[in-house]
Amino acid sequence: MPELPEVETTVRGLARFLDGARIERVVLNRPDLRRPFPPALVQRMTGAVVTGLSRRAKYGLIHVDRGATMIFHLGMSGRWRIDPERPDAHDHLLIETAHNRFALCDPRRFGSVDLEETELLDAWPRFAALGPEPLGPDLTPAYLKAALSGRVQSIKACLLDQRIVAGLGNIYVCEALWRARIHPKKKSGKVTKPQLARLVPAIRDVLSESIRDGGSTLRDYAAPDGALGYFASSFDVYGREGETCRREDGGTVRRIVQGGRSTWYCARCQR
Repeated sequence: MPELPEVETTVRGLARFLDGARIERVVLNRPDLRRPFPPALVQRMTGAVVTGLSRRAKYGLIHVDRGATMIFHLGMSGRWRIDPERPDAHDHLLIETAHNRFALCDPRRFGSVDLEETELLDAWPRFAALGPEPLGPDLTPAYLKAALSGRVQSIKACLLDQRIVAGLGNIYVCEALWRARIHPKKKSGKVTKPQLARLVPAIRDVLSESIRDGGSTLRDYAAPDGALGYFASSFDVYGREGETCRREDGGTVRRIVQGGRSTWYCARCQR
């Protein structure tokens, strides 16, 4: 599943061509993805001028001058294609401007497209309960200390809880916990202030580095221009079961299952 860096890479790639452009045509090649397309989508977006693009958690946002925002989620295998050379059977939504053509391709159809009034975005049900953005100023050690106080769930589980931090996924939580030297099974309420002081910059760094590298190419993901992200080559623990930890004082990378998801960590240097 495309995670936050992949969505951020997608939004930035689209913005290079779509920001400030007038949408001349919107085509729906099927009635739905995971959910039906909004009934007013074609009418509200056709003829509108794109005033900006942004991201919230793992959602991409396309804002237009009619006071509306199109919200897209890439699901398991979705991606945008810019000026594709040929149609694809899985291009379910097409947006055309005077100079470019944008195709939302989603073979598994686990993605979604919604339409909301821009001024009501914060109250949109899927945004209303989200925690702070991991790259924003509101994620601080003090915030995490308060949010995790008294919790007996593992720190891994709590970091994946979108109500605590918005947009973090399995790959980057594993990587951030390794960088912060925190065991993924440690009870959240027992994580110390010094550990949280390491964790917050670790989260920021691993996400920023992945965005810089174009994301992690896993399965179907590629940026809108077709480029493949290469941060996967920099993974310190994710997917490295049985390999040697990259730290001098580390041991062997292990894999366990938490909440139905694999977790990779070093039992020697993560406490």
